[in-house]
Amino acid sequence: MTREEIIRFLNQNPVCHLATLEGGRPRVRGMFMYRADEQGLLFHTGAFKSLSKQVLDGAPVEACFNGDDVQVRVSGVAEVVEDLKLKEEIVSSRPFMQPWIQKHGYGLLVVFRVKQCAAATWTMAGNFDPTTYQEI
Repeated sequence: MTREEIIRFLNQNPVCHLATLEGGRPRVRGMFMYRADEQGLLFHTGAFKSLSKQVLDGAPVEACFNGDDVQVRVSGVAEVVEDLKLKEEIVSSRPFMQPWIQKHGYGLLVVFRVKQCAAATWTMAGNFDPTTYQEI
């Protein structure tokens, strides 16, 4: 897959599993990515959640996305994004979040970008091929 095809695939399949590190131990959880573009992958979480603390330390992360016959793993480094307009955009597009923000304010929301991304794609047809990574 080309870089553009990978980004398109990620945006079409935003449900993924995200792996982080906490105290040297892996932590994996299901996530709903907000957007993928040339700058990286955008996610959000609650400031009170352990995920927000895990991304603050700048440790590497990896997200795994699945389609019908393709799996794409994307690794990179997470950085917190402080951008009120982006937070407003996210909350506007995700109505389930609006009551929380109305009650607690935008400080409840942590937005982070996975940058310096490298992607590995997998298909059943290439199951025994060596894993290769591509910058996205």
